[in-house]
Amino acid sequence: MASITIRNLDDQVKEQLRIAAAHNGRSMEEEARLILGRALVPISPAGGLGSRIRNRFGKLGGVELELPSRGEKARAVDLSE
Repeated sequence: MASITIRNLDDQVKEQLRIAAAHNGRSMEEEARLILGRALVPISPAGGLGSRIRNRFGKLGGVELELPSRGEKARAVDLSE
């Protein structure tokens, strides 16, 4: 595992990190690792939003919906006006 030192960190950012770490029951170092890890996770170009939703919730199964029948045919629309 590598180590880094962050110099010239704004006092307000450090304070926000301290508060977030305390709120989540973690050390500041652990909180910083998690924040950096989440921020730098590459987005898979192979899957869009729909694919990610399906991957996450697909195991739960789907829902079969009964579609109502159409009672009338589509009307023609005059777009020349």
